Amino acid sequence: MLCETFRRLVEFGAISSFRYVGFGSTYFSDFALFHRSLGLRNMISIEKDAQNSSRFDFNRPYKCIDLKFGHSNAVLSTIPWNVRTIGWFDYDDPLDASILADVRFLCMSASPVSLFVFTVNAHPDEYDEAHPRLTALTQKVGEEKVPHGVQEADLSGWGTATISRRIITNEIRETLNSRNGALPLDNQILYKQLFYFRYADGAKMMTVGGLLYERGQSSSVAKCDFDSLPFIRTDVRPNATPYTIEVPSLTYREIRHLDSQLPRPKRKRLSSPKVSAKDLRKYEAVYRHFPHFVETEI
Repeated sequence: MLCETFRRLVEFGAISSFRYVGFGSTYFSDFALFHRSLGLRNMISIEKDAQNSSRFDFNRPYKCIDLKFGHSNAVLSTIPWNVRTIGWFDYDDPLDASILADVRFLCMSASPVSLFVFTVNAHPDEYDEAHPRLTALTQKVGEEKVPHGVQEADLSGWGTATISRRIITNEIRETLNSRNGALPLDNQILYKQLFYFRYADGAKMMTVGGLLYERGQSSSVAKCDFDSLPFIRTDVRPNATPYTIEVPSLTYREIRHLDSQLPRPKRKRLSSPKVSAKDLRKYEAVYRHFPHFVETEI
């Protein structure tokens, strides 16, 4: 889904001219995908585990990936930001002041027509009467960052994801307000939210992000036609509805059988022996973006 969205940036020039910044870890899955599918060659992977630098270097799938070791708060400030950049910052941790510092730095420094995506762990803390969730959130992000009116009950279930997204969005708005203060109207930086995902891969996760561009580039942004993609979410209101990614439970054979029926005519039903209607619905919604694996026998 991210890849399909990034392709729409061709309105601003060749996608291969963009730089990609992210956290490759030892698998570099996102780097491999974006290099193969989009032709990105200017790529930077930030790795905080400097003690295992040789392992990251060994697992680096392409020579064009530049490894930079250290915490993102420190590394981001060493990178020049006069290059249009696509960045996916896939944090394992819940939202905290450190992550907000990255959001703030990127929104203050990035070249116009840069697209940033932030993923955070949004699983609610275990309820403890002695240490309420709201107290824990306040300690992580700072009292001034917690939206007015948030209560303990708002942080249960998917509530932590909702509040985390509000905090990140507020940080983007406040930073851009500061950045735009001395800029001419046409050069002021706007933010168009494109992603607001929720999914659970053991823990509840939330992804939010979008495009930074100059007001004078608004007509080119409109030509990108992001809104025609079914998973795009541009509503930044506090009660906005996310795109929930639901992963069906299917075997490889069932997937191949369903693929042979897709895309289906409106009046034709999707079917597979013993697969629930719920899993059929889930798969049809994401089949074009569903990861494919190869079965091997040893």
